Amino acid sequence: MIDAVPVRVASAGPADASLAELTARRRGRLRRYLLAHPRVMDVLVALCYLVLVTPTAVESIMHGDWPVAVLLAAAAPVLLFRRAYPVQVAVAVGALELAVTFLHPWGSNVSAGLWFSLYAVAVVRTRRFALATLALTTAPLLLVYFLLAVGPLDGRLPDMAVRTPENFQLLTSIAAGIGITLSNVIATGIGISVRQRREHEHEIAAWAARAQQLGSVTERNRIAREMHDVVAHSLTVMISLSDGAAVVVKKDPARAAGVLAELSRTGRTALADMRRVLGVLREDTATGHAPREPLVAGNSLATLLEGFRTAGLPVHYTHTGPSLPGDAAFQLTVYRIVQESLTNVLRYGRALSRVDVSIVRNGSRVTIEVVDDGRGTVDSGSAGAGAQAKPDSLDSFGTGHGIAGMRERARIYAGTVHAGRTGERGWRVHAELNCNGENATDTENATEPGGNNARQRTGTRLAGG
Repeated sequence: MIDAVPVRVASAGPADASLAELTARRRGRLRRYLLAHPRVMDVLVALCYLVLVTPTAVESIMHGDWPVAVLLAAAAPVLLFRRAYPVQVAVAVGALELAVTFLHPWGSNVSAGLWFSLYAVAVVRTRRFALATLALTTAPLLLVYFLLAVGPLDGRLPDMAVRTPENFQLLTSIAAGIGITLSNVIATGIGISVRQRREHEHEIAAWAARAQQLGSVTERNRIAREMHDVVAHSLTVMISLSDGAAVVVKKDPARAAGVLAELSRTGRTALADMRRVLGVLREDTATGHAPREPLVAGNSLATLLEGFRTAGLPVHYTHTGPSLPGDAAFQLTVYRIVQESLTNVLRYGRALSRVDVSIVRNGSRVTIEVVDDGRGTVDSGSAGAGAQAKPDSLDSFGTGHGIAGMRERARIYAGTVHAGRTGERGWRVHAELNCNGENATDTENATEPGGNNARQRTGTRLAGG
């Protein structure tokens, strides 16, 4: 057997290791040993060849035809190099067996050396090349038997004790030519089949490696998106809360204490979210310290809106239609889109008097809209497409990843996100998601997150009333 296949092999990785392990399990202990020790396999092939041609060698020696035995024995060491030089070995063995056939055409297994050499060529070379080698090495042998059949080389049949028919040499020559041709074709076909199987295994390994790489890239993008949402939102809210606390601490210490409590809660929530996101990067992380399940966005959405109101946004919220699907991943997508939209309003909006957040579910369609009436100018250099002017205290923020992240999340649910101005004042984020046709029986209308019906809440600014 030959295990050297000149095909492009994917880089080694866990996917390849798993595939190699599965392939090894299908092999027996003997095959695994021979694959790990190719030189032992080469010696066994040479010994097998000698066993096959021993009857012919003994017969030739008994009749004093020593050159035949020498030629047969010479092919054995040549076969030891079939792995490194398959084509050269096929040519050399073909020449030796042609000479043996010419000197002793009626020996058994005279083409056994060609079986192993043609197999070696078919395993490492293309199918066309293997078939061409088969034809070039088999044709001279067929020519010898053709000459035996038509008469120029007649009289070479061994003496037999039984009477033979007049056309016995013709029939024997035809049978020998057909047998040699079929045996060589079978050896080449087995080699071609082995090559195709190994190419298929390498293709599967390459596909597994590409799938693993794609999965790794996707996971990195997901983690980066989650980290952006957690860090950008939390830091923005914390900065606004600290600025507001600094303004009201002297005028209203009790209110400042509440703001500082919200500041602490926001920081702790951000830390828990970061642990949740980064927990997937460590396999040995204890379950209790880094939960990996999606964020539950039902009551969290109410907490999110309350946090923005405490930070100074005059948020008005409405929910129309049935409640959101129970899928935690879908709820997290809605949560993150609202969070990113309100974070941008908090960072870039000026002179705000109202921020409307609405979620509308109509069948399998969920529409999210966040609209503000603030003033601002587009700052494409840092905030990305359509960000409003930002306060000096937040100059370091704005990478353009927020809107892109919302669009990536929406695409998971066959949705879209559009962000842009609503006129001379204000900014609007409109997102549509498809919740896969899940039917809900809850028909709440105009609902505050957390279960309060027909209620809108308005926040007040920390600084300036």
